[in-house]
Amino acid sequence: QVRLLESGGGTVQVGGSLRLSCAASGRTFDGDTMAWFRQAPGKGREFVAAITATPIYTASVKNRFTISRDNAKNTLYLEMEYLRPEDTAAYYCAAREGGGYYTTPRWYAYWGQGTQVTVSS
Repeated sequence: QVRLLESGGGTVQVGGSLRLSCAASGRTFDGDTMAWFRQAPGKGREFVAAITATPIYTASVKNRFTISRDNAKNTLYLEMEYLRPEDTAAYYCAAREGGGYYTTPRWYAYWGQGTQVTVSS
């Protein structure tokens, strides 16, 4: 059974930093695309970043967030800096079988349960 388990969420002040982790088990995702999405209350699930060998980002987080992966640990990371109130959301780790850069949730078969990030002003 494939599981994705996020950790590292919390409450931080504007301009602060957080590091999210996503530990995968039940399958290795070397060479597959892994991604982060987020969902604020009352809104749809929004693409944040994805990585196969190289990363892509949504425009609003570029130069503030860094996605990375450690294939030896089967773990995905999201380093978030200069956080803003509009970054407040539940953050979800996602993975798909295969590569390619997909920014819509339907392309990802595996999901974590989410971790809450709250940025207070």
